[in-house]
Amino acid sequence: MHRPLSARPLVMTRMGLALLLTAGLLLLTGCATSTPLARGCAHACGGAAPSSSEAEPRLAPFFSCTSPAEYVALQQRVDMPQLLEALDDWSAVRLGALGPVREDAVGILQRKRASFLLAVTERYGLAYAEVFALYVLHSTHDDELDTLLRLLARDKLLGQTLGLMPTVREELKRRGLPLSAFPERSERAGDVLRGLGRAARDALATSLAIDGQRYLELSARREQLPPPYQQALHEVELALAWQHFAPGRVVLGSFDSLTFGVPLGFYYLGVSTGHGLASLSQGQYEQATRELAPALLVGALYAGGKGLRTPSEPRLPALQEVVRQWNARLGVDGLRALARDIQASREAGRFVAVGGMDAALALREARGDVARAQAVMSKARAEATGSPAKRVGGTGHLESLASLVDEGVGLTREVVEARLALVELETTGPRLPKDVAVLEKQRPAMDAPPPGAESNPRWPEYVAYYEKRLGEIRRGTATDGPLRWAPYESMRGWFARGLAFERLMVEVLQADAQLPRAQRRFLADFDQPRIERYVGVMKPGTGLRFADVLVIETAELAGRPPRVETLSFKSRNLSGMNEQALTAQMTADAEEALRKYGGTLDIRRDSLQPILRGGSEVTVPRVRLIYEGGELKPKDVKELKRAVDVTEDAVPEVEVFFQ
Repeated sequence: MHRPLSARPLVMTRMGLALLLTAGLLLLTGCATSTPLARGCAHACGGAAPSSSEAEPRLAPFFSCTSPAEYVALQQRVDMPQLLEALDDWSAVRLGALGPVREDAVGILQRKRASFLLAVTERYGLAYAEVFALYVLHSTHDDELDTLLRLLARDKLLGQTLGLMPTVREELKRRGLPLSAFPERSERAGDVLRGLGRAARDALATSLAIDGQRYLELSARREQLPPPYQQALHEVELALAWQHFAPGRVVLGSFDSLTFGVPLGFYYLGVSTGHGLASLSQGQYEQATRELAPALLVGALYAGGKGLRTPSEPRLPALQEVVRQWNARLGVDGLRALARDIQASREAGRFVAVGGMDAALALREARGDVARAQAVMSKARAEATGSPAKRVGGTGHLESLASLVDEGVGLTREVVEARLALVELETTGPRLPKDVAVLEKQRPAMDAPPPGAESNPRWPEYVAYYEKRLGEIRRGTATDGPLRWAPYESMRGWFARGLAFERLMVEVLQADAQLPRAQRRFLADFDQPRIERYVGVMKPGTGLRFADVLVIETAELAGRPPRVETLSFKSRNLSGMNEQALTAQMTADAEEALRKYGGTLDIRRDSLQPILRGGSEVTVPRVRLIYEGGELKPKDVKELKRAVDVTEDAVPEVEVFFQ
């Protein structure tokens, strides 16, 4: 039956209007909106973006970690900024949910988190997006969350994303971050186009083809969420199917007992305990189920993580034992406070993940102040080993790793651990085989040190190092087996001695800089030198390294980039070498120094960018290689001079000195 002719113009008008609206708005916006964050969401309207499936091989090593401590350690062996830039927004969010991200990469993660929140709100609608938003909130420390909210407010995106999610608003208010504290910028002309662009995408999303594409994407992402969030999405889907969804109601019900937001809790608990949270909250803890649950996760997964690393073994008994220990030490109120300390700061989370129970107790004693906690921890360890400190074979003091940290000069725990990892990797001392069965059999115990190591503060450190390497070998990520105890102790002694020599040389350089230019020994090529320690530098092939000292010319040079030189310090016993061996060793050291710290460097310290003027990449024309003298220096002066001359001829970009 034909429709009346009078109805046809109306039908054609509606179709034409829809096509015109869609085409016109897409031409206006091109799926490119008026803010950097919105532009980062081009994949929401079909734009090219990295695929989540392509990211899986890059993420796999991180998801094989079974504790925050392993996750933090793994970051030292990769270029985290480059990795995060290469990931799509969703993959970056998942990576960030595993624990504290390295400082030089956290800004990239925040940008991708904001971009992801905007994309899921537009792509899935508020009901589904609220579940993903809670996942982001629960895996973000308060200081990071503050930055994230400011980022959204700056681009006038907060009100149209998180501001429309009731459960999210309540969660933010509970954590002391109410949306009223983050006013959005005023309206701009471009916001109209952005709104039209969103309307166009909503119109396109009504087609079955795009609905199918969105549903497949949503289903894939749901499978990558921890179980509680999967269940929440399932309940949202059921409620929408029955058409009785009220904003916030379904999500609020699904997360009623899970909105405490402890970072990493859901993921690591699910690695090997499944839905063990409910079991942990039973028995003697029933009276404090709601209040204790966050602290259970913090204590077990951050401070107790070193004893919970094997995913193949049931971890519920181990978790319960950790809970018992924490309850005895701190009580319910102390556990709740510890949970808030870790949740409040990315740096606090990293500190406890690396330092374990000792670090957690120090953090609580310092009332959440990480700098004070480091001092508390160092003092406690020094007192535990007795005083004064003894020397071992002239290779250095018996110092704990924490005591080597010097935040004031940039020698953070992160830098110390990264440098020690590189030294260990290059150590040629005897090692145990990469055989899990052998390593399990010879596994060291904290309470059973070998003769002579009973009061050595490095023994617990060695046990932790051994356990970490064993885990890496199980996962197939280790290049070598662990050092045996004796060579490890020797390596650590030389490492500590090297840091002491660096401190001495910085004092020498600072004094040198105060002299008239003609009288200087090291800095005569500079007019106004600025001395910076432990600066992160990147080079293709060598990754992130921390230069011992970076010297920058701060005098104005008529627009030219400033002169930059690097200095590399070596505490190496050269006293017993003949001339041939001495020349070979010094040449190898010079080549290594040039490879790591010469040529074109990407300076990763933000505070230096205004001085560099030409951008973060600089050309280093010369590297100074400075050896510790005294008893370590060769006795034959003539042989030494010839070895230095041969070395500088072979590697002319490197200048060799002895202190």
